[in-house]
Amino acid sequence: METTDADRHLDGNAAGGMLAEVFRFEATTVIVTCAGCGAAGPMAELLLYGHGMGQILRCAGCDTAVVRVARVRDRHWLDLRGARSLQIGGGQ
Repeated sequence: METTDADRHLDGNAAGGMLAEVFRFEATTVIVTCAGCGAAGPMAELLLYGHGMGQILRCAGCDTAVVRVARVRDRHWLDLRGARSLQIGGGQ
């Protein structure tokens, strides 16, 4: 059976380690709103696609790349253009 990209994802919790290197709070509990479809929920509910260069968290509803994060030596690159907003704190 052939494996496709859709078969290779994990949930957003799997990105917790790398996200912890970037954010100083538990990033998987942040409420993120997808810029593509407007769906909102914990970052942990996004679908993680990872490879050697970094990780991409995609919306489970519309497949928009919501968060992209990569580590290159001692620097992190973070792209949030697929997120309309991040809600941090507030009793999550």
